Amino acid sequence: MFVLVEMVDTVRIPPWQFERKLNDSIAEELNKKLANKVVYNVGLCICLFDIIKLEDAYVFPGDGASHTKVHFRYVVFHPFLDEILIGKIKGCSPEGVHVSLGFFDDILIPPESLQQPAKFDEAEQVWVWEYETEEGAHDLYMDTGEEIRFRVVDESFVDTSPTGPSSADATTSSEELPKKEAPYTLVGSISEPGLGLLSWWTSN
Repeated sequence: MFVLVEMVDTVRIPPWQFERKLNDSIAEELNKKLANKVVYNVGLCICLFDIIKLEDAYVFPGDGASHTKVHFRYVVFHPFLDEILIGKIKGCSPEGVHVSLGFFDDILIPPESLQQPAKFDEAEQVWVWEYETEEGAHDLYMDTGEEIRFRVVDESFVDTSPTGPSSADATTSSEELPKKEAPYTLVGSISEPGLGLLSWWTSN
């Protein structure tokens, strides 16, 4: 679920931080820049793990700050495909079951990846597994807040870097602004025995 990623960046340290230890100032600046941010094709950055190497620092004309090239390792959330995770149901919609890990919310389990047969209850706004028993079908509801075990089956990175306006954008009214996409999303599945709500598989 968490991996160590080696990165390189040039860190700017303002003059008023020169009295501090260089490593402390660099660690603070790296966490300000990266913590809780998604790096394209890397994952969600959590926190600095360690600093591997500091190259020579430079002060450029007209800028009193120091600029140091830093080699470091960062803790990143990037589960591998087929990894089993446990989260909580954030909500349900016709698109599927939305799951949260507490620190990461962009997880979707689409309808075709639920335990089958499944149906969406419009009145309750929840997905229901119509579990077949000898006595007939028994509805198992996927309620908000329930813990759910799922398998990661796909991931998607979206480059959300700012881009200049196009001619089409210029004619778009404020009411027609495109929906903001999440920079990193996971797709899950619970279509196997043992996956789904923990309460389904817990013996009383």
